[in-house]
Order: sequence, then C-alpha cells, then structure tokens
Amino acid sequence: MKCVGIVGGGQLARMLAIAGIPLNLRFTFLDPSGDACATPLGTYLKGAYDDSEYLSYIAKHADVVTYEFENVPNSSVQYLSSHVPVFPSPDALAIARDRLHEKSLFTQLAIPTVPYKAVNSLDDLKDAVEKIGFPSILKTRVFGYDGKGQRILHGPEDIDPAWNVYGGVPMVLERLVDFDRELSCIAVRARNGKTAFYPPSQNVHQKGILRIAWSRPKDEMTLQIQEYTLKVLDKLDYVGVLAIEFFQVGNMLLANEIAPRVHNSGHWTIEGAQTSQFENHLRAILGLPLGTTESVGFTAMINCIGQVPDMEAVMSVPGAHFHWYGKKLLADRKVGHITIRSDDQDKLEILVNQLLQSMIDCG
Repeated sequence: MKCVGIVGGGQLARMLAIAGIPLNLRFTFLDPSGDACATPLGTYLKGAYDDSEYLSYIAKHADVVTYEFENVPNSSVQYLSSHVPVFPSPDALAIARDRLHEKSLFTQLAIPTVPYKAVNSLDDLKDAVEKIGFPSILKTRVFGYDGKGQRILHGPEDIDPAWNVYGGVPMVLERLVDFDRELSCIAVRARNGKTAFYPPSQNVHQKGILRIAWSRPKDEMTLQIQEYTLKVLDKLDYVGVLAIEFFQVGNMLLANEIAPRVHNSGHWTIEGAQTSQFENHLRAILGLPLGTTESVGFTAMINCIGQVPDMEAVMSVPGAHFHWYGKKLLADRKVGHITIRSDDQDKLEILVNQLLQSMIDCG
C-alpha cells in the first residue's frame, strides 16, 4: 500500500483522499489547523508547513508528495523534493504561486494576457498606472485567492489608498478587462508526458469567489484553450493536474492565472467525467496510466459558501449530488458543493436555477 503525503488538509486534500482510498492508497496530511477537514482520512500531522520534524516524517514515510494549495513555503518543498518525489515540481510551484512569474511565462510562450506591470514602490505604481490606465487592478504577487489581495483602481484618487493597504509587498498592476466569459482549463499530465484535457469550465464568481462552474463539452474555445495549456504543461515538464483561468474577449483568450493543483472549477468532474480530476492527479503523480477525461452528459457545480443548504431540497433535484466538507460555517468560506448532471444542456440550466432558488428560500 503506497502512501501519498499532502501538504495541506483542507477540502482539496479531503477529495484527493476520497478518490485515492479505493485505489488502496494511504494518506498523510500536514496542516497547522486543529480542525482540518481531511484529517479523518489519514495520518494527521498538526504543525506548521515548515515544521522540520514533520517534514522529515513525511520524507521517510511517503512514496510521493503533493500539495493542495500554492502557498507552501519554498524551503519545505525543496527539502521534501530532495528526499522523495514531489509533484508538481518545486520549479512549477515557484512560477504558479507568483502572479508576475505567471504573466512572464505566458508572455514567453506567446500566450496573450492583459497588460501588466510589476509594482514594488509607490513610484512604480504611479508609473504603472500611467502606462496601463484606469480601471486597473492591483494584486499582491503571492498569497492571493478568492478575491483576496486585490484592489480595483478606478481613478487617481484610488492610488494612495491602495498603496496604504498593500504597499511593502511585491505586487503587479493589471488592466481590468471587460470580458465576455471566464473559462478554465483543467488538464492532467503524467510522468511520461502523456496529457489529457477535461472539457472547459465556464465560471461565475460572486465577490471574487467561484459560485458556479459549468462544464462546456465541445465549446468553441476548446482547441485554443488546450493549445495554450499544453504550452505551459510542456514548458514546466509538469506532472499532475493543472488549471489555467482565461478571460474570453470576443474570439480572444487572455490567460489570467495558473493553479498547480486540483481546482474548484473542476469539482464537477467527480460525477461529470469518466475519471475525476482527483483520481487523475493521483494516477499522474504515482506514475499510473491516466483515466479518460470524457464527460458524462452535461454537469454544473454550485459552491456552498458560508452555509449548508437544506438536504431535502438538494436531493429533490434530479441529478444533484451533495458534497459536504465537514468545515465550520464561516462567512465567505467554501463549506461544500453540489454537482448537477443531465443529459441535456437546456434541462441542466433549468435544474441549476431550481436548485439556486431553493438555496435562497432555505437561506
């Protein structure tokens, strides 16, 4: 029985373990939280991500190591990779966790992005605004997720307040784009370089947090999305699941961010694909053959944010599947998700609207 070490013990680690236990895999989680929701599914090491004793334990007992989020200390990943295979690689993580490095990689690979400039001082910010204009968005280069670490600049009066909030940490200023759709590509690459793609996801956000992800089999942008994503996978010699978020403006795709891990917009693959992103990530990092990524009908995913919907209301919707993470209910916190599957796209949209209305009524 092989052991997979996971840095992090949240819902992504939990779903990796749920996918891996039927494959006769064991799991060890490193997480500083006292109530990390993945911990009932394996060995739980309660400690900081750079705890030398626990990192040593993982290095000795795990056959392979992965992580569930980008903000893992670089020193921890480097230490682990010197003792045990770590996927995705430390080099891939170093690029994907830094917004400026991501944008630079896209530029190098001739993948279009919004205009951007690095910002390390107030003078840098003023110079960047001169070149990029308004509206623009100031982002911290690291430690940003679900809309955190970002501030929109509508005019000159917003420059100083934004600097007062985020000044002192490396940042990047980007032009705020008026896009038609946000799409994400979930792909998986094996140790031998074999690559597979899931159908694109079309994403809807509220307050910077993903609310709904729709699977889009045979979407008109599929080939272009896959072409750009393949460039990134091959350049990084990537192993595992990777997600890239894109803005669609007319017929153009603008690459936004890389997630070097299983991704929220791919949760629909649990019920909506032949092989889920979680199982395929494990297959990839363990050197096993990849499973087919073909979709099963049409599927959508709704995040449950801050509250749990009424179970009876969810289960009354045909094709609905509920996933509860076992986390404390906090505002703006992802505490579960619901997938809805149908054999007809129009019917799926009706079911999603029905479920959303029932969640509002129960709230």
